[in-house]
Amino acid sequence: MAEATTHSWSKGFLAALLERPFARRLVRDGRYTIPICIILICGCFAAAALLQMRLDRSHALAQAATFEQERTLALAHATGQALDRYARLGAVFAASPEQFRSADLGRAEPAIHDILVWDADGGQRARFQPAGDATVMRPAFDGSRTSFPGGLAFRSGPETVAVLFDPKSLDLGAASLVPHRRGPLTAAVPGWPLAVQGHLDEKNALADWAQTLPLYLFVILGPALVGAWLAAMFVGAFERHAKAARAVRALKSTRPVEAKLMVRLANAERGAMEALRAKSEFMAHMSHELRTPLNAVIGFSDIIADEMFGACGHPKYGEYARDIGEAGRNLHAKIGDILEFANIEAGRFPLAEEAVDLAALAAACIDEQQGRAFSRRISLSLAFGEPGTVRADAKAVRRILANLLANALTYTAEGGIVRADVHFDEGAGVLTLSDSGAGFTRGEAALAGRPFQRFDRAGTVTGAGLGLAIAMELARRMGGAMRLAGGEGNGAVMEVRLPRL
Repeated sequence: MAEATTHSWSKGFLAALLERPFARRLVRDGRYTIPICIILICGCFAAAALLQMRLDRSHALAQAATFEQERTLALAHATGQALDRYARLGAVFAASPEQFRSADLGRAEPAIHDILVWDADGGQRARFQPAGDATVMRPAFDGSRTSFPGGLAFRSGPETVAVLFDPKSLDLGAASLVPHRRGPLTAAVPGWPLAVQGHLDEKNALADWAQTLPLYLFVILGPALVGAWLAAMFVGAFERHAKAARAVRALKSTRPVEAKLMVRLANAERGAMEALRAKSEFMAHMSHELRTPLNAVIGFSDIIADEMFGACGHPKYGEYARDIGEAGRNLHAKIGDILEFANIEAGRFPLAEEAVDLAALAAACIDEQQGRAFSRRISLSLAFGEPGTVRADAKAVRRILANLLANALTYTAEGGIVRADVHFDEGAGVLTLSDSGAGFTRGEAALAGRPFQRFDRAGTVTGAGLGLAIAMELARRMGGAMRLAGGEGNGAVMEVRLPRL
């Protein structure tokens, strides 16, 4: 009756527990059940390994204790034989001390130092070493035999005989002699009121057991790591299936109009991503396809202009060839900018960040542009260069400076000024490039940095509109930023900030 009541109560408790929303979700959702089951399995492995470790340790100690007990019994037997031998030599000396010579005793038993004999009244009757320690007192004991540190005593009729010997001769090792038997690792010495006390060396006893600890760790950690990997894999798969199922349910629960809008939105997003990828691939592939014939056009135009294989026949042919070569080089440069921007936008432009001396790199780039500045009578210089390093890619920084200097020299009239300054703020190195050109309007400043955005000026030949876009994207990828300042008619100011080391 009691068992039936208990069974019905447990069944009712489980049913009530499973009716709770959290319990139902815990049982049905694989995201929870799989990790919990794997944790329980790993816990069982760990508990089994720990129990086995304790059993093996106890077994090793018990086995070592058994070996030590057997060794103690052997030592007690050997000690009893040695003491009996010393006692026999003492009895021989007590019977005829005048015939006992030290040479004979040394050959018979070198461990004995002295032998003393007392009569029944307590007087010393004989001594093997008369010049020995005179403070040796007759031992008092109840039985027929006794021992004391460094010696033993026994009764030979009415006389008392004491034998002094070296305790090391007993060769007990780590064991020791105790007056009475006490403890499990002790063994009585046969015929003497003594016992040999053994010593259990747990460190040596557990040495072999300690060597198996890595196996126990493998038993514990192996299933845990495999279980964690399987749990992550299964939970990820369940998450993907659950996400897809939720999306299907949400799509089914929406109204037809909303469903159509969601489908159109998804198609539009997919189309935008495909168009962006197609644009990048087209720019990269077509730029390569166009540069190859352009190289041939530029090379052949240079050959015609230089009349390498003879005169052209008319001066205009040479002028046209030079125009063709110049146009080809301009087109080649624009295609190169397009290809570079496509690679940067697609993340295929490699960056190797290192310590870069910003002032030294700016001075080198300015020196490279001095010829162009001199031809247009523009004053180009590094006004102030504070020493310091930034964390950046040297080639990328050189490309940024080259683009900014090219723009500054392009939009600055003859006889103008272009100045660069390098200083360091808190956590950043700042390069400021200013010119005395026409500057930018507020609308142009808002559009600066966008791809293919050009700002035409009278008498100025502009490029493809990618210089600022490439510079800003490279600065952003290195953890920096670029900012355009300056008003219309007051020149332009470009500021590049890069992380300081």
